[in-house]
Amino acid sequence: MERGAGAKLLLLLWATCSRCAQPDGPSGYTSVIEVTNGGPWGEWAWPEMCPVGFFASGFSIKVEPPQGIPGDDTALNGIRLHCARGNAQRNTHVVESQSGRWGTWSEPLWCPGGGFLVAFSLRVEIPATPGDNTAANNVRFRCSDGTELEGPGLSWGEFGDWSDACPKGSCGLQTKIESPRGLRDDTALNDVRLFCCHS
Repeated sequence: MERGAGAKLLLLLWATCSRCAQPDGPSGYTSVIEVTNGGPWGEWAWPEMCPVGFFASGFSIKVEPPQGIPGDDTALNGIRLHCARGNAQRNTHVVESQSGRWGTWSEPLWCPGGGFLVAFSLRVEIPATPGDNTAANNVRFRCSDGTELEGPGLSWGEFGDWSDACPKGSCGLQTKIESPRGLRDDTALNDVRLFCCHS
């Protein structure tokens, strides 16, 4: 088996088994939360996890602004989780799965009072054929105290249902990214899943 094919097989097996995680397993997470309206394009990249004992208390996003006509819009290109220990927003650790190449990163938005990100919802544009598809355009998170934080993304598409909630907080993420397609339509970030930890 070629090295590239082997790596893809391992990633596929990991993604298939990620839903089967057990508490205190070797991965350190207890469950995976997802939404049902993610875009259809791209491949799941590698997961990135907060350090042990850290939870995601804030996030930032990478967004390409509208490109006008005849530009190719990609909108949301990446999500970063800002992991903290306790209620301090210092000594944080940033985790980022794969991101698209376009756009710039926003300033972090934080849960108040040292809370954690526990659930999320994606704004996704329905595929249009023909048309300039963008897939995911924005994300919002719910904090452990019920506060909702919406990223400074674009307004195309609609927010879908909220994911299930982590019992304590999220501790990692994995993104689904469409690679650059040259002169064809690019969408960049299509979907994301979060990992829940308990300690």
